[in-house]
Amino acid sequence: MSDTKVLRLVRKSEGDQHESAAAKPAEAMPAVTPVRLPERAKPRPRKSTPPIAVAKPRERPQLSREEMLKIYRTMYLSRKLDDKEIQMKGQNRIFFQISGAGHEAILVAAGMCLKPGYDWFYPYYRDRALCLQLGMTPLEQLLQSVGAEADPASHGRQMPSHWGHKKLNIVSQSSPTGTQLLQAVGCAEAGYRVKLIKELKKGVRNFRNDEVVYVSLGDGTSSEGEFWEALNTACNLRLPVVFLCEDNGYAISVPVEVQTAGGDISRLVRGFPNLFLQRCDGTDALESLAVMRRAVDNCRKNRGPSFVHAKVIRPYSHSLSDDERLYRSAEERTADAEHDPIKRFETLLVTESVANQDELQQLKDEVDREINAAADQALASPQPAAETATKFVYSPDVDPTSKDFDNEDGVELSGKPGTTVDLLNRCLHTEMKRDPRVIVFGEDIADCSREESLDKVKGKGGVFMVTANLQREFGSARVFNTPLAEANIVGRAIGMATRGLKPVVEIQFFDYIWPAMHQIRNELALLRWRSGNEFSAPLVMRVPVGGYLKGGAVYHSQSGVSIFTQIPGLRVVYPSNALDANGLLRTSIRCDDPVLFLEHKHLYRQAYNKSPYPHDDFMIPFGKAKTVRAGTDLSIITYGALVQRSLVAARQAEQQGINVEVIDLRTMSPYDWNAIAESVKKTARAIVAHEDSLSWGYGAEIAARISSELFEHLDAPVRRVGALDTFVGYAPQLEDAILPQVADVFAAITELHGY
Repeated sequence: MSDTKVLRLVRKSEGDQHESAAAKPAEAMPAVTPVRLPERAKPRPRKSTPPIAVAKPRERPQLSREEMLKIYRTMYLSRKLDDKEIQMKGQNRIFFQISGAGHEAILVAAGMCLKPGYDWFYPYYRDRALCLQLGMTPLEQLLQSVGAEADPASHGRQMPSHWGHKKLNIVSQSSPTGTQLLQAVGCAEAGYRVKLIKELKKGVRNFRNDEVVYVSLGDGTSSEGEFWEALNTACNLRLPVVFLCEDNGYAISVPVEVQTAGGDISRLVRGFPNLFLQRCDGTDALESLAVMRRAVDNCRKNRGPSFVHAKVIRPYSHSLSDDERLYRSAEERTADAEHDPIKRFETLLVTESVANQDELQQLKDEVDREINAAADQALASPQPAAETATKFVYSPDVDPTSKDFDNEDGVELSGKPGTTVDLLNRCLHTEMKRDPRVIVFGEDIADCSREESLDKVKGKGGVFMVTANLQREFGSARVFNTPLAEANIVGRAIGMATRGLKPVVEIQFFDYIWPAMHQIRNELALLRWRSGNEFSAPLVMRVPVGGYLKGGAVYHSQSGVSIFTQIPGLRVVYPSNALDANGLLRTSIRCDDPVLFLEHKHLYRQAYNKSPYPHDDFMIPFGKAKTVRAGTDLSIITYGALVQRSLVAARQAEQQGINVEVIDLRTMSPYDWNAIAESVKKTARAIVAHEDSLSWGYGAEIAARISSELFEHLDAPVRRVGALDTFVGYAPQLEDAILPQVADVFAAITELHGY
């Protein structure tokens, strides 16, 4: 069924909830003693921003004395941890500090409404108080500050305030602002898909029918495109995501009226359907608690996403690398200080006789002692050993280069020979049948999103038809189209993979992969390493690539392999024929690392690379090259479309008495250095040929390593053949001149042989 139809069935008993629901009273917490609350001072309106809609007194939660003091303690604890880190930075005992000061009230409220280890959390760097409320200890936070190996967030690999905690379901956070939003949506979508797929309900653990995903952002992050992409999908699928915008009025030095049209993000998101919109004074703990309860309850009941716009303050500079006095007036900073959430709550406690000053001072002294003891313990905690630096770049448990993934030798083939498209399609069918966790999505990859038309149309199945009939066989819950937004595709896939699903996504053309680069480089490839193997996101990105197709031109014919092979943590695969494509795709799906699977468009339907079908468990390991032509006089190391061109050139050279060996690398990262070395030692001459631009291309690394490590075996310099240092043009004569041809490879062979 389509997502639209499925949603109607799953949530047919749930009605829409709009902003008018803000007038409904919050649910009371159990076991409470009423506390009469004074009138709140109205928050100071910012320029170009309407006053905050303050909750009515009857909506404010009634809490026991114990609960009130716990709120104050966590808020104070968060602030004093910031202060302790600032002190330690001044003493050169830590190396960076960014605070959550001024955000404590809304964050403690959020933590009170959510369930650690049950719900899922994608925080940002101001969320210290949230993490404390969820159960992270001061020691755990200070272990990250000092870069200790025992730091549960990253084991000394990330700077402070980059939260993560596997036990609490706080997913490892990165520095780029906004990249967490799409992953949070994907995390929630994983639960949504599990509800729809019968086989997953039985086999996948730790999914709950009423789980909620929390994700936070600053007001500046709302300027990022991925923020809007995340809201779009969350609202479209009515996912249980609580978006918390902590609006302190500044993105470093840029004020909100410069960042946001009208200076009010709430007004801009109001038109999203199915979005439960709430606003609050985020420096008021009780108002924040009432609003967060409503927002979480809306998601808990599967009514769709909630968006909470909380106005807070930033009493400290953006970080210790910033000085807010350079761009904020003294009057403005003084006015903000009047709304300090800790001072406001302390005044409330005293005014309402919840606690007197002596009792509060006793609590403060206790917190100060706890922090000092934790700091001493953190400073004494060992840092990670230098030799651990390369641990967890890839999965320590599943090795796709091992014999476990190698049953290539002696494989039995059957059936009529199929093209690369045919064998890729067969692999996807067999793997989806084998493993219900495999989810396939991307632009145009479904047969037909409007299921009522499926019986009337042939079906799309991707622009190259690699995913044809997958939706018909496995249903719309597992095979579906996405918005035209590459970051959306990859970001959601990361969130799903983190929860245990196995996304196989398609980026329609390599030339359009760049909007997803943040997600690929800074999130997907780094998640395992930066968290010290606490989290990972094994998924496959299928990407049509390359030229030699007339008319592809500038934006459908490029090759940029070296940009991705530079990224530690990412596997890069590039088959040249149908059989290899089948075996390598299966390995990619079954391995435990993120894989960029490049499919050359020109090779999709070539007759020369067809193959009969292998068995359904056929696999080729990564890092295993193939000698596609044996020779003694010269070695060509190549991949992709240049394999066939090198073979043709080698046959031409044979007529001149030159015996050329051709090595097809098949995988770019890792690559088979042993095969290269063995061949070069035998022939004493080497050409590296590839479709990418010659300068700074993939071949430069191979050529450099041959020259460095095999110099004594060489009888001639290493030669490279590649494309011109420009883009692929539209006119056929331009494309032919720009991309390496058979004649170019043949010329390199004869010149090098005669050296």
